[in-house]
Amino acid sequence: MGFNHNQILLAAVIILVNSFCFQALEIRRYRFVVKEASFKRLCEKKKILTVNGKFPGPTIKAHKGDTIVVDVINQGQYNITIHWHGVKQPRNPWSDGPEYITQCPIQPGGRFSQKVIFSKEEGTLWWHAHSDWSRATVHGAIIVYPRLGASYPFPKPKAEIPIILGEWWKEDVMQVMEEFVGSGGQPRDSDAYTINGQPGDLYPCSRAHTFKVKVKRGNTYLLRVVNAALNEILFFGVANHNLTVVNTDAAYTKRLTAPYIVITPGQTMDCLLQADQQPGGRYYIAARPYVSDSGVSFDNTTVTAVLQYSGGGGGSGASPELPSLPPINDTSAAVNFSFSLRSLNSKLHPAAVPEKITKRIVTTVSINALPCAAAEGCRGPNGTRLAASVSNISFVNPTIDILEAYVYNVPGVFGKGFPDAPPLVFNYTAEFLPVELQIPARATEVKLVKYNSVLEIVFQGTNLVAGLDHPMHLHGFSFYVVGWGLGNFNAVKDPLNYNLVDPQMRTTVMVPINGWTAVRFKADNPGVWFMHCHVERHMTWGMETVFIVRSGRGPEQRVLPPPPDMPPC
Repeated sequence: MGFNHNQILLAAVIILVNSFCFQALEIRRYRFVVKEASFKRLCEKKKILTVNGKFPGPTIKAHKGDTIVVDVINQGQYNITIHWHGVKQPRNPWSDGPEYITQCPIQPGGRFSQKVIFSKEEGTLWWHAHSDWSRATVHGAIIVYPRLGASYPFPKPKAEIPIILGEWWKEDVMQVMEEFVGSGGQPRDSDAYTINGQPGDLYPCSRAHTFKVKVKRGNTYLLRVVNAALNEILFFGVANHNLTVVNTDAAYTKRLTAPYIVITPGQTMDCLLQADQQPGGRYYIAARPYVSDSGVSFDNTTVTAVLQYSGGGGGSGASPELPSLPPINDTSAAVNFSFSLRSLNSKLHPAAVPEKITKRIVTTVSINALPCAAAEGCRGPNGTRLAASVSNISFVNPTIDILEAYVYNVPGVFGKGFPDAPPLVFNYTAEFLPVELQIPARATEVKLVKYNSVLEIVFQGTNLVAGLDHPMHLHGFSFYVVGWGLGNFNAVKDPLNYNLVDPQMRTTVMVPINGWTAVRFKADNPGVWFMHCHVERHMTWGMETVFIVRSGRGPEQRVLPPPPDMPPC
């Protein structure tokens, strides 16, 4: 039996389509092998935990609405989990990643195939370890492009350059963490900051490997900036150039042009850079810390990369110029920049800000101090152990994960008593506060909320032990930053000044020192979702809690079934 021309053409099309689909499925599957690898930094060579032997790790690329699978294989010596920071994972908390919150860790020799479901995200995000302090070296960028056929809401740049800011310790970071936890005090400061894994030529033995960006006069470049540092908010800029922010945490913004940006641990920003200087020019790309409290120990160094123009007469021997970044303790600069950002709020990218709320939850975020026995490490103030809390509860991790305990009704793993308001009411930002207010409760309390309820969370900073800025991150959601202020939140007056038109959309937001920040979102993603400060030492001390969004009535409003290879406890 023969085939006519149309049948042959149809068969060819089917083969091509099937081939394309197979290739697409192959492209969307990633293999992450967690293992030790040797790296030389600051004149010394040491082994660090990596993914696929890379530091930073591989970049994940996807389009808006894609689903990918990442096979995580643990060949290291420590337990590990991987979190897809800023990916909402609709109905899929099973692959979200925080240790003992949505999964038990992947043990050495184990593996876990994590489904990563993209939905409304568009822009730069990142992935990182969410167990102990492993994220110091186990992290990488996620780039979510517009859907096929769609475009950016700004002119297409000549090139796109990921810029991952990090921290580097000469010692094994896990030993640094263990020493820190055992001491009861502050952790050892990092020895350097990094740009794409390199400390830059202001540090010893680093000049030859300083990260370089080559540009051509007249072109525009998109810098995809990620702050993967463990413990510091950073000022970031490029000498003699302005940066135009067009996207934050994978949500488009109105263009904001400034000589520098402020970026907290956990945040991402996409910035356009216009190459408008002379051919042959060399300029430092640099970052240094913003620290608001003089009593906090921190790494007071500056990391650099080099922006190199093509053409010209060379001039490679001349030292590049450093950008003019604000002073390290310039709270006004940090706050004014951070809260000047606005959502794009265009026809294609509208800002759907909830005007009416179901519940307002006011939480305090505090540094605390615990009484200390002689047998313990007691290097906190006045012989105490430092701690941290949300609403005066210092979170205690359970020994099995909360998600499985919730789904399978395992008793005794967590309590449901997280409050709607701070259990202790006082002048939160007063200069002097009674010592007895510093002691938090220690518990595993979560907040249960109804599906589709509209929540407003007010994060109120306090001056207990030390007034500090706190980058608060919520898994499973993006939220609108509707208000902020210094001092104590006033539930009557402050909401009158909320921005309900075009507030910035975030997954991680800064709570300013001795101030407050208010965010809103619809709880339309059922599951167990972690909320915590993204300063690692604060999270280690207990500045975290969990939101459990109950399932709705329909099948599309329920948590997806668990994958078959969930890691055991």
